[in-house]
Amino acid sequence: MGKQNRRRRTGRTARTDGPVLDATALSDAAQIADAIMATAVTSAQGDSVAARRFIGQLAGSGTLTQELAHGAQLASQRIITRVFQHGWLPMDVHQIARRRVDEFAVGYLTDVIAAYIQPFAPALVDETWRAQIDELAAVTWWSGSDPHLVQWANRQLLTNAEALTTVVEALALLVQLPKLELIRPLPGSARVQPAAHHGVDEKVLGRVRGLLAKAESTSFPEEAETLSAKAQELMTKYALDRVLVDADTSVPDLPGARRIWLDTPYVEAKALLVEVVTRANRCRAIFVAAWEFMTVVGDDNDLDAVELLTTSLLVQATRAMIATGNQSARSDESRSRAFRKAFLTAYATRIGERLAAANESTIAEAAEAARLLPVLASHQRTVDEAFDTLFPAVRGRSITIRSAEGWEAGLEAADRAQFKGRSAKK
Repeated sequence: MGKQNRRRRTGRTARTDGPVLDATALSDAAQIADAIMATAVTSAQGDSVAARRFIGQLAGSGTLTQELAHGAQLASQRIITRVFQHGWLPMDVHQIARRRVDEFAVGYLTDVIAAYIQPFAPALVDETWRAQIDELAAVTWWSGSDPHLVQWANRQLLTNAEALTTVVEALALLVQLPKLELIRPLPGSARVQPAAHHGVDEKVLGRVRGLLAKAESTSFPEEAETLSAKAQELMTKYALDRVLVDADTSVPDLPGARRIWLDTPYVEAKALLVEVVTRANRCRAIFVAAWEFMTVVGDDNDLDAVELLTTSLLVQATRAMIATGNQSARSDESRSRAFRKAFLTAYATRIGERLAAANESTIAEAAEAARLLPVLASHQRTVDEAFDTLFPAVRGRSITIRSAEGWEAGLEAADRAQFKGRSAKK
């Protein structure tokens, strides 16, 4: 959203049944922080008129005062701390922000995250946190000469009212976020020396990434099938070798958890695809439909495989869906939402069947098949226990299909991308 749109948006009308805050009575940063937090709650409840009135009083006609800027920073840190204590990770905050607020608020929240993490020694920050902070490029770029809000507003060329509107809208989003499961340790509580575990084989992952990248880029279905099948075969064989090694160690890898965010439309159908890939890779998953993400529980190596394969299959499924809709032989239904939802659901269902068959074949052909089965069973029990601990009251969810034509087309597309545990030409 551009700056002009931001200015127009501040003039919209809305309900006015919330409390009317008086900015003129505030004298210090702590009081301002309390008022900004209250305004964010008011805005989150839908009373944007009262919020705008308060922002107008705060902004005034002059420059942003030190007390005002410090108050905004204090409010932001209080709320982001609570959000992280409630289980949200830096990338989760970014993902929900890019879906619900404009680019100014997304950028502001990135800076809020950078300010939050800055006091912690790297050795006391979980590796997932460090990786996500790096991916977001969340760094304290501002100097100590002026408060962050002053430097940020100048950098973005925003007026006082626009900058404060961004703060309130960003915090209004944060106060709505529900409490989630704490799947990674908070900064400051991470272990300085984690227990020894088997790291991901980067050579294997590199080969898998390369195969899937080629599968996504090729325009020949048979080539995509061969490349994807080879990628799944590599991941399965590597995983089977690893669980045997873990069975011989006194410190086996313990299950972890990650969140996979899904983009609209057809989120439920895409979630089903993630679910079948998750099961095929010895993990468990739960879909949070209201916030459009899935939490996957399993070993870190298996979680890597799930992320790689689902990302590739979502690209391939979407491309196949669009190509099917563009075929002149298809009816107009092939471009409808019902058709496309049915297509993706059928695609996911058939892929799940193929992956299950491929796993059975790979296990049967393994050199130590007899020893492997009880080891895999023990491994699955460990994952199930970890999942049940995080989600003790999980219920199943169904998907309604309203297009038989889309279902059939999705099955056909999945058949063309079948996953068989066989060797492929290099």
